[in-house]
Amino acid sequence: MNLDEYMSFDATGLAALVAAEEVTPVELLDLARRRMREVNPALNAVVIETEAEADLRVRQRLSGPFAGVPFLIKDLEQQYRGYPTTSGCRALRSVVETQNALVTDRFLDAGLVVFGKTNTPELGAKGVTESELWGPCRNPWDTTRTPGGSSGGSAAAVAAGIVPAAGANDGGGSIRIPAAATGLVGLKASRGLMPYGPQAGELIFGMAVQGVVARTVRDSAGLMDAVVGPNRFADYQAAQPERPFADVIRDRPGRLRIGYSGHSAIRGEPTADAAAALESTARLLTELGHEVEEVAPPYDDKALAQTFLTIWFGQVAGQVSEIKALTGAGDGDFEADTLAMAEVGRANGVVTLMRALGEIVTYTHAMERFYESYDYFMTPTLAEAPIEVGSLDTPKPLQTGARLAYRLHAGGALVRTGIVEQLIDENLGWVPYTQLANITGRPAVSVPVYWTPNGLPLGVSFNGRLGADGALLQLAAQLEEAAPWRQRFPARP
Repeated sequence: MNLDEYMSFDATGLAALVAAEEVTPVELLDLARRRMREVNPALNAVVIETEAEADLRVRQRLSGPFAGVPFLIKDLEQQYRGYPTTSGCRALRSVVETQNALVTDRFLDAGLVVFGKTNTPELGAKGVTESELWGPCRNPWDTTRTPGGSSGGSAAAVAAGIVPAAGANDGGGSIRIPAAATGLVGLKASRGLMPYGPQAGELIFGMAVQGVVARTVRDSAGLMDAVVGPNRFADYQAAQPERPFADVIRDRPGRLRIGYSGHSAIRGEPTADAAAALESTARLLTELGHEVEEVAPPYDDKALAQTFLTIWFGQVAGQVSEIKALTGAGDGDFEADTLAMAEVGRANGVVTLMRALGEIVTYTHAMERFYESYDYFMTPTLAEAPIEVGSLDTPKPLQTGARLAYRLHAGGALVRTGIVEQLIDENLGWVPYTQLANITGRPAVSVPVYWTPNGLPLGVSFNGRLGADGALLQLAAQLEEAAPWRQRFPARP
């Protein structure tokens, strides 16, 4: 098998070749590494290699539905024993894991060959992948632009053909944003469905979930089947799927009623690219027999952003405190933006945090009322095409102010600098749609059905009812069949 052949197969196809003994896991790993060496210097997608474990694994008798397929995991909440999980943070670069995350174990049990970990922003706290520890990750469709975040390293690696799928997770859009920015499929699962721990319980009060980014819907479905399952250490057990997702996507959905909108209270009307993505997808859905109509947004995304960021900042404050206690790290081991978020979270206090948590029910009820009339809510995944690397960098004076405010516990003064509004308008301004699914715990999928005239991917997202994960993948499979994207690759370097 040559490199072009390797890149033409998805994970399901590669696993079938291994099972038929037409190719060996050793050969596949060599090809994946060859492709990584070819493109990673320009992309900075893979930041940690797990060479010894991968070399040992491919020489063992592997079992599982993806036996022998090369795979990468995200360097955030996908812990791998014997290696650090840096989470893009200098303070964690020397902390070696003593046990795997449950999701990592399930990837391994599926027969996947993990040979590295992928780039992520510090603590996964941004929609771009540009940490000071690892440096920026770049989009293989245009290396001046971001692949999004926080699973940007995984998405860039898959889009560039290093692997056909990779581990990811999503606390505010971190699967769907990079999937949309790089031309991949990204499902954010229903709350509680994907396993978490054992290092910690649910993250961000259950808003964050594990998952993958993949080139094909059948890989997304098959990897979900491999990972979803009871977790006896979980705080609660979500209802398990009645059928394997890989079976569900073989059926086609009946006539669906889909409401869509590109309006954002943060951003205003969508850019021409985002509007074109919506309109072309609406036409395609209509041709497929679905009823599609433009609707007013069923929620206020500016208010939702305030709720989301209040919870997020509280989480970051706790994380920074915990990391400092674990490692003895000082303020200088964290980025200024992270300290700013942590200080705002600390200054907000428990009453403000609890009020924000209580506001979640408002958005859940609003969406459930929407689903009384519609099957799905469709939006652009991104408000604009992938933005340039570095375009969201905080100016140096504000960074200095953030560090000083953190040291002096001057969170109120920090808020008055306008940094919170900047985080909303700039960091969420190009991705104002994705936090809805995390706040409400509902599933959402981004599918790569649109490319801009400049050749950049700009995905479209569907939000569904709780437990509609299989149905969303089924719709994604129908769209993939109608407008195939599997063989679309960035230009070879």
